[in-house]
Amino acid sequence: MKLKLLTAVLGLSVAGLTVNVASAQTLQTVKDRGTLRCGVNTGLPGFASQDDQGGWQGLDVDYCKAVAAAVFGDASKVQYSPLSAVQRFPALQNNEIDVLARNTTWTMDRDTTLGLTFAGVNYYDGQGFMVKKDLNVNSALELSGATVCVQSGTTTELNLADYFRTNNMDYNPVVIESQSDVNSAYDSGRCDVLTTDASGLAASRLEMGNADEHVILPEIISKEPLGPAVRQGDTEWFNVVKWTHNALLNAEELGVTQANVEEMLESENPEIRRLLGQDKNFGESIGVSQDWVVNIIKAVGNYGEIFERNIGVNTPLQIQRGQNALWTKGGLQYGMPIR
Repeated sequence: MKLKLLTAVLGLSVAGLTVNVASAQTLQTVKDRGTLRCGVNTGLPGFASQDDQGGWQGLDVDYCKAVAAAVFGDASKVQYSPLSAVQRFPALQNNEIDVLARNTTWTMDRDTTLGLTFAGVNYYDGQGFMVKKDLNVNSALELSGATVCVQSGTTTELNLADYFRTNNMDYNPVVIESQSDVNSAYDSGRCDVLTTDASGLAASRLEMGNADEHVILPEIISKEPLGPAVRQGDTEWFNVVKWTHNALLNAEELGVTQANVEEMLESENPEIRRLLGQDKNFGESIGVSQDWVVNIIKAVGNYGEIFERNIGVNTPLQIQRGQNALWTKGGLQYGMPIR
């Protein structure tokens, strides 16, 4: 009996090892396919949306391009999969996409129960509220009894319930799957309030009939660390996405830009030389080429350039860096050292 039990245990261990090995093939699968499959928002200005020619653009889109540049040396080798909040996790779990770069909040449940691994935070956000100016509301604490439009399958829906319960207020939720339908319901007067991440409110406000008729209230009611996620159990692929994120941050901190990256190859600064693969082949340790960071920066620039191009103060969204400034400038963005 003991021998049979030991054999069974060993069999399970071998089976488990086989599963783990089989799942740890994403990088090679991506290389063999010749394209990166990246899950993005169905349409969120500044983060992921299509232009008039059908091309994808936005902060999350540039993260997809950065990973493709790291793997292939070509940022165009991306197949975009627009996903709703409800669709996004099954798409990643079922191997329909390789990475999820869709303004997704890093939470414990998602990091454990759902089997995701977050590669970093590419945007620190928080949930807020938007109302029409003619309601004459100045604070979220004045919203008791309001009808609130919210997207289903999101932390937004859960935070909304927590906030109103904590402040002993009543509300009537209008729960809709598509964010565009949520926006339309609010804009048409079906509800008094629109709630989502503050960055999403800034984007949604632009899509309203008259943006000046809407005001974003001052309260931020949650922590929403947004970032790209991959499946658990594939450390090699996780390292590619994680270190792409860190490379973007380190490049900004070291002053390496899309315009000067070629010039920086001649730098004597040891940190810059390590970043750009001049002193050691760090790319080899994650299964990509020695010039992986050079390819990333040539394609999309550093983190600051991505931020300013898509959502910064000179874009329609006019978002300040705030918490998303580098740690050296009072923000939370901190690239792990490449050395």
